[in-house]
Amino acid sequence: MILRTIDTGFFKLDGGAMFGVVPKSIWNKLNPADDNNMCTWAMRCMLIEDGKRLILVDNGIGDKQNEKFFSYYYLHGDATLEKSLNKLGFSSDDITDVFLTHLHFDHCGGSIKHNADKTGFVPAFKNATYWSHQDHWKWATEPNAREKASFLKENILPIQESGQLKFVEGKTPSDSKLEILNNNNFHSEIPVIIARGHTDAMMLPVIPFKGKQVIFMADLLPSVGHIPLPYVMAYDTRPLVTLKEKEAFLNTAVQNNWQLFFEHDPVNECCNLQQSERGIRMNEAYRLSDLA
Repeated sequence: MILRTIDTGFFKLDGGAMFGVVPKSIWNKLNPADDNNMCTWAMRCMLIEDGKRLILVDNGIGDKQNEKFFSYYYLHGDATLEKSLNKLGFSSDDITDVFLTHLHFDHCGGSIKHNADKTGFVPAFKNATYWSHQDHWKWATEPNAREKASFLKENILPIQESGQLKFVEGKTPSDSKLEILNNNNFHSEIPVIIARGHTDAMMLPVIPFKGKQVIFMADLLPSVGHIPLPYVMAYDTRPLVTLKEKEAFLNTAVQNNWQLFFEHDPVNECCNLQQSERGIRMNEAYRLSDLA
């Protein structure tokens, strides 16, 4: 198995929204805001090369929305999904599986593109199976008013219409401190942690790699700055659930020396954890390519 980082560029989000109840006087030291109170965040994805399967985990914001939409998020940086794949010698046609942690636009926007004459939409990965979770799919296609702006129909519905959509299935061990699916159809060697605080049934793949477990953190821990327990995003639909999920995750991660891969941290790709006097904190930050 080979793991590779796929950079799709940077965008900006309101710092207060990203750090919730934590005051700006504290979080601004972690990710300094601009004059509009906006902080830069990565949209970092992962490519898993495993035998004949080429699995893309999330795919960034895409490029099909209008100028007004993108003006809210200040997209910047030279990297794109296509450039990053091409740099590794791959194209979108080579992708066999697209694993979607959840269906917020900054995680799944690259799933769908305009058709040739821009009259409709088609899958960006024509040879891939798209994987979601059935609970989350229902949540996203019948959205609540608070999250509706994050679930864009043009990013989601064409996946199902294409016939390329499948749902991760499996059972949850009753003795697990975390809700972990030992799935039987996506990939038998990649269990999936289910988190329900940020949005319902977000999936975090637990990837075995070089004798370690690499966890794709999605929005349970968007960045190193979100490791302390109270640092919960205002975007989370169930913040107290996130708090419990984080605590269970962090304790398990320390016990098992899990390696964390961050989707949104603008600087740090990965880290491991340690117990400190202040609680669980980052131990060592590193790039995915340096994981020994």
